[in-house]
Amino acid sequence: MRTLVLVLALVCLPLSASVGGEQTGSLKRIDATGQINLGFRESEPPMSFRDQDGNPVGYSIDLCDHIAAAVKQKLGRSDISVNYVPVTAENRFTSIESDSIDILCGATTKTLGRSERVGFTQLTFATGASLLSLDNTKVPNIAGLKGKRVAVVSNTTTIEALKGALSKMLVDAEVVPVPSATEGMALLDKGEVDAFSSDQVVLIGQVIARDSGKQYFLSQELFSFEPFALAVKRGDVDFQLVADRALSQLNRSGQILVIYRKWFARFAEKPTVALRALYQLNATPE
Repeated sequence: MRTLVLVLALVCLPLSASVGGEQTGSLKRIDATGQINLGFRESEPPMSFRDQDGNPVGYSIDLCDHIAAAVKQKLGRSDISVNYVPVTAENRFTSIESDSIDILCGATTKTLGRSERVGFTQLTFATGASLLSLDNTKVPNIAGLKGKRVAVVSNTTTIEALKGALSKMLVDAEVVPVPSATEGMALLDKGEVDAFSSDQVVLIGQVIARDSGKQYFLSQELFSFEPFALAVKRGDVDFQLVADRALSQLNRSGQILVIYRKWFARFAEKPTVALRALYQLNATPE
């Protein structure tokens, strides 16, 4: 009887190890196809955008590049190719749901409502919605929008926050939905709207990236809290764990501050108190 038990144990051990080592979800697909697909927004500097040569760059792109490297290490494969797939505000979540992309690298606010559709990594940034106007027609705050037109990207948390803030303060303003930050800025430059509303860090990035000769005024009022995270397939726990491990390592090692300074030092040498706290909290130990 003792011999039989030992034989059964020896037979079962390899099987258990094999099952435990099997890949699932995105990791399984990446291993099978030999490629990882990183979704990104093309016009949201400094989080994600195309540089002058057309290459995807930005704060979130750098984070996703580290995650892609972690995926290669997890799979034990250096031959995995990294594909950058442009997405829009309208199709970014359906692209994850349909497996067109494995992770969304951009300026995406994590919300409980969105968590019903997609999963999220640990938080990667913290900002809030604000207003950008031309310097000669300053719009200092929500109250300053009275009787004016304000552009905002549709299918974002900002448009709902903006409508809520206008309603709460009883400010009568016309909200003009646009498909992208680029189009919102174009309307502002042409004087067809009085302000463009987005996450403050996105507005700063738009000003930095443009060479229009225009002078802009950035409102210091934040009328929402926007915690950014990278979106992944809902329930894809193994892939999300690889992503979270990579992000935690960046926070623990201090590399996250190097990435921050690379993209934000031009207008803020040090992270805000809230962002520094976020980096500390996300330095999750192994």
